[in-house]
Amino acid sequence: MIDTIRTELQKWAEPSYKEFHQSLVPGLTSMLGVRMPRLREIAKTAAKEDWKKIWEQLQEDCYEELMIKGMLIGYGKLSLEEQTAYLESFIPQINNWAICDCCCNTWKFMKKDQDYWFDFISAYAFSNQEYQIRFGLVSLLDYFVQEKYLCRIFSLLDQIHHEGYYVKMGAAWLVSICYIKYPSETWNYLERDRLDEFTHNKGIQKIRESHRISKEEKDRLLTLKR
Repeated sequence: MIDTIRTELQKWAEPSYKEFHQSLVPGLTSMLGVRMPRLREIAKTAAKEDWKKIWEQLQEDCYEELMIKGMLIGYGKLSLEEQTAYLESFIPQINNWAICDCCCNTWKFMKKDQDYWFDFISAYAFSNQEYQIRFGLVSLLDYFVQEKYLCRIFSLLDQIHHEGYYVKMGAAWLVSICYIKYPSETWNYLERDRLDEFTHNKGIQKIRESHRISKEEKDRLLTLKR
């Protein structure tokens, strides 16, 4: 099956898309240029096979194979214990924002057993690795921006102190999603948060970029900028 996957990847590789995508994703080692919808199709097909064997054979140094590897954790049929074990193995392999964000979006099993997954994710907020922290932030904004978790999210944001650009952008993105869903609570947080200046202002910028925010509200948000 791994040979079939690699044949499919070669078949759908687009040099022009590769050139475009590489310009957006720093840190890529090897990329073929296969578009995301096709990668999802390949991963979903592989998940119906002996995917655990496939998972072991996929290469970490190929962007598309690493992406499929992460997606298989979401598309395969796993117990909670298996999901945990495979994530613990995969998360340290994340080496760019695209792998992080696209795979996080695939791990929809986090909609169940949410207290368990919130605690699992929270531990990564204290990592010293940029993309491990971003994994936590993106997972939170994908699945946990709910009233139940809002105060805990704000507390975690205040405790993250990492200079990585993709950590700061992930935190700003999370703040913006919190504001869109819970504007009053997030406004109160922004009045007293302990975010660094870049992240605080970038969060406000991302909120103001939303089409779901009125012009009056966007103007008012400027008073919170540092």
